[in-house]
Amino acid sequence: MDRRRRLDEVARFLAVGGVATLVALFLFNLLVHGNWAVSEPPLRDHAVLAYVLANSVGMVVSYRGSRHWAFKHRETTYADGGRTAYILINLATMSLPVGCLWFSRTVLGLDDPWADNLSANVIGLSLGMVARFYLFRTVVFSQLRDAAPPGVRTPPSPVTPRTRTP
Repeated sequence: MDRRRRLDEVARFLAVGGVATLVALFLFNLLVHGNWAVSEPPLRDHAVLAYVLANSVGMVVSYRGSRHWAFKHRETTYADGGRTAYILINLATMSLPVGCLWFSRTVLGLDDPWADNLSANVIGLSLGMVARFYLFRTVVFSQLRDAAPPGVRTPPSPVTPRTRTP
């Protein structure tokens, strides 16, 4: 894949992830820290549960954006469109921000909005972002769609050996 295409893919991945993160960030803070209209947030004492719930909604946003925009030029070999693999990768990589949030709250005793967001949504998400990009591109959306117009030959893949025809 040429460099320009990869950079475009990374930019689209980051944009989709940014939107999904904003959705999850809003929901998480609403559930744990409330807002001006909510006197007692519903999950104030359950930050990890709130994080998992908010990021599950963000995961749906992320899948739709990834499937139809960020990796639109890639196919998946899975019958379900890669949804199961996508969910499993998200759940596995979600353990990083959840672990950071748990550590901040349980070990360090920090429970203010700044500490929660720094530990989970800055440090934890940064740790998981590179892993998700690599895994989404190589496991879920691993097959490039044929981008060449009909009648135009594309060069063979470097991993596919050329065979001679007699």
